[in-house]
Amino acid sequence: MGDLLAMSNSDRSRAAQRTDGRFRNLDPERRAPATDRNVMWDFFFNKPKNTVPAAPIPVRALSRAELDAAPDRSLYRLGHSTLLLKLRGGWWITDPVFAKRASPVQWAGPRRFHVPPIALRDLPPLRGVLLSHDHYDHLDRAAVRRLAKTGVHFYMPIGVGDRLAAWGVPKQAIHEFDWWQGIGVDGLRLTATPAQHFSGRTLSDRNRTLWASWVIEDGDFRLFFSGDSGYFSGFRAIGERFGPFDVTCIETGAYNVNWPGVHMQPEETVQAHIDLRGRWLLPIHNGTFDLAMHAWYEPFERVHELAHARGVALTTPAFGERLQMDAPHAGAAWWRTVEGARPATSQLAPDAR
Repeated sequence: MGDLLAMSNSDRSRAAQRTDGRFRNLDPERRAPATDRNVMWDFFFNKPKNTVPAAPIPVRALSRAELDAAPDRSLYRLGHSTLLLKLRGGWWITDPVFAKRASPVQWAGPRRFHVPPIALRDLPPLRGVLLSHDHYDHLDRAAVRRLAKTGVHFYMPIGVGDRLAAWGVPKQAIHEFDWWQGIGVDGLRLTATPAQHFSGRTLSDRNRTLWASWVIEDGDFRLFFSGDSGYFSGFRAIGERFGPFDVTCIETGAYNVNWPGVHMQPEETVQAHIDLRGRWLLPIHNGTFDLAMHAWYEPFERVHELAHARGVALTTPAFGERLQMDAPHAGAAWWRTVEGARPATSQLAPDAR
């Protein structure tokens, strides 16, 4: 399996940013100047109608035959933060979520806007699964259990492996990493890097597991996958250590002024891309689940306008559309084809115009 930096129980206890059994962020937690105490009430009972598309989202269906014929360094967005990548002849997937709802139960909670471009059972054989953290919109128990039956190996931050083991994933298929640790697999180099977020799947296990972003190196090609993160100093540190990046896949969605420490506004997404010394920016964590109070299409509109204003090369492939990672194309503003998703004159914050 390559030069794995395996983690023993004693390694875990000495892990970076761990205190009294709970992990913490590199930067102090940022809070909104005046937190709205009713934000959760509004989230569940006073949501604007446009947080959910008024009509079906365009999805390009994928076939196994098409994927089998895809050239190396192909990327497909399957939904939210789920990316299917072909590198060195092998397929990799990030944060595979195929469930109908990002929720502990499938009869309630945020429901998908669209079906995945390809069913979980029809995926090509995978070389590996990269996990960023254990939240429900990034760690799908049913998908993990099904993938585990194929013999695939999973790469994740510290502690997430305990969850997988409890779900029946074989111990030899679980590989955990602290920030800045990595592994070589089939000529690729995978490194878990810091993120500014939190973890947990119940009310009592907050921050018992680590969260991470990932750097993927394929020779002289570099890809960054953010997982979930607020804006923080770590982006610059990652950029200095691993940049420049050919493509940065960075969260741009499910933000709120009350959550500055764990999710980025689009202005911060663009700045993170610049800090990372990225060439092309691919916004992710959007277009699949209703997880905030903004219009479902707003992240696309805002990052589109910001990227243009700051001279950042932006790629926005539709779900199921192939992106050639070492020669990206801009993609169309596909979200504007959906009924009700109209571009605003300007959705930028005043200090970002």
